[in-house]
Amino acid sequence: MPCSCFKPVFLLLLLWQTSFGFASLGRAAEAAHAIAMHGEPALSADFPHFPYANPNASQGGTLRLGFQGTFDSLNPFNLKAGSTAQGLNGNIFEPLMTRSLDEPFTLYGLIAESIETDDSREFVIFHLNPKAHFSDGTPITADDVLFSFNLLKTHGRPQHRVSYGMVKSATAPDPLTVRYDLNSGQDREMPLMLALMPVLPKHLVNPATFDEATLNPPTGSGPYILTEVKPGERLILHRDPHYWAADLSTRRGLFNFETITIDYFRDANSLFEAFRAGLIDFREETSPARWMKAYDFPALTEGRIFKEALPIGGPKGMEGFVFNLRRPLFTDIKVREALASLFDFEWINTNLYGGLYRRTQSFFDESELASTGRPASEAERRLLAPFPGAVREDILEGRWHPPQTDGSGQDRTQPRHALGLLHEAGYDLKDGLLSKEGKPLSFEIMVTDRNRERLALDYARSLTRIGVDAHVRLVDEVQYQRRRQKFDFDMMIGSWIASASPGNEQRSRWGSKSADQEASFNLAGVKSPAVDAMINHLLAARTHDDFVTAVRAYDRVLLSGFYVVPLFHSPTQWIAGTTRLGRPDVLPRYGAPSGSATLETWWMRP
Repeated sequence: MPCSCFKPVFLLLLLWQTSFGFASLGRAAEAAHAIAMHGEPALSADFPHFPYANPNASQGGTLRLGFQGTFDSLNPFNLKAGSTAQGLNGNIFEPLMTRSLDEPFTLYGLIAESIETDDSREFVIFHLNPKAHFSDGTPITADDVLFSFNLLKTHGRPQHRVSYGMVKSATAPDPLTVRYDLNSGQDREMPLMLALMPVLPKHLVNPATFDEATLNPPTGSGPYILTEVKPGERLILHRDPHYWAADLSTRRGLFNFETITIDYFRDANSLFEAFRAGLIDFREETSPARWMKAYDFPALTEGRIFKEALPIGGPKGMEGFVFNLRRPLFTDIKVREALASLFDFEWINTNLYGGLYRRTQSFFDESELASTGRPASEAERRLLAPFPGAVREDILEGRWHPPQTDGSGQDRTQPRHALGLLHEAGYDLKDGLLSKEGKPLSFEIMVTDRNRERLALDYARSLTRIGVDAHVRLVDEVQYQRRRQKFDFDMMIGSWIASASPGNEQRSRWGSKSADQEASFNLAGVKSPAVDAMINHLLAARTHDDFVTAVRAYDRVLLSGFYVVPLFHSPTQWIAGTTRLGRPDVLPRYGAPSGSATLETWWMRP
């Protein structure tokens, strides 16, 4: 006969298991209308609309946009599908939750009306809005969400495959609930990454052909329907009169145009001439020369168009000539540092860009996340301690800045410094050429448009002064994308947009696993345990202070690697458009004031 003394222990164990089970299933968590990466969402559950949206904006009218390039596919979720048309994400396809542009990284309800997660974020549960449906009227269910997750995990873009591949399991307890169990609680961003996942219609998408380019108009749950496609040339979108989310607080005051037309142009000059001719309603200018000199035409002087420079909130990202470390030539950090020191920003900015740019000094420039100009804190030093030598002393102490020249175009200080480093790396200057063991220091800079070609030629001329054979090759867009995706280049210009809340995307940009993953954004081919560790630290940070500490340490590691020759950035966004366009008085705090996300807040005056 069993002893009754075991019963209290058994009951206690059963109670503990039951409580643990409830917690692990998320029953101890409460459903919330929003989720923030750090801290609490700024807006309460009953907020009427985003502060930068105007609920009284005029509805209707046609917005005519233009983009440079072409397209041969309407599938934005797979790189193998071809050159994808712009303007589909956000307008046609929607995520589970949507971002607030006033907060570094906070998401509010959309297809998922609420979210649950635990303190360590080892699981996340989404409760779908029962009103959500695709534009063909089909309700959105948990089956659609799980279908989208599994499809993008196996056939999506590299960042989808990497992020979603870290999920332990995905289930649907009922038709309007989706639960994800995560591998560990160290990646606190993962619930937000899953919340940003686009939801595709299971009944219309064929997994067997998902990899193929297609020009069939896609069906989504967004505010617009694609009604006309002229391959490679034009898209026309009409607002869905039955858009399910029109009255949601996260959509009120947005998507005010009745029709959006998007025309594609082969080059920047033809795109600008179309704007001058009144065929396009809005443009963002990227050429300082055009911005300074080309807008003096009647439509501006007569008040039919406006021209304005708007402040850009948030960190300024990194753009620069990137070294491909898969090439043996660039594996020596002294070679990379030497070549980087010869970019003559002062001369180029004055003579090519009218002094409108600022030199980029950090991967998160002009923000609290930037490490440049400030010594590392004790907390940063503790994170970096396991990786001695990963950060240079001058970068650790905040003394390092990109090299400066005298602006004459004939500066001698930086060439002498570069030659010294190259001599340490085994290179000798003979008959005007640098070589090592009989092999010249020679490489190609790949570019895809005339503006970048001109910049690269100026850089190459600076390199030629010390005997480096750098030659510039201009290739068409198709060849450029193919070579970029296969990492078939020596040097090219890379661009890494920075957000106020860097996270999982950093794995695809600089993480070791992405270095050999075709089409990733790790253009340099970086494989660094210190980089990987700092990414893990910023993802695991529980407080804002811990997050800032991790990102600054991460910035120092990247700068110390000299993977990129930093270029420059504009402190403002240059825009022009018809004066019939209206926009809210309040600009969003983060992101470009009139980028693709915030044009959603604009409208056409009657």
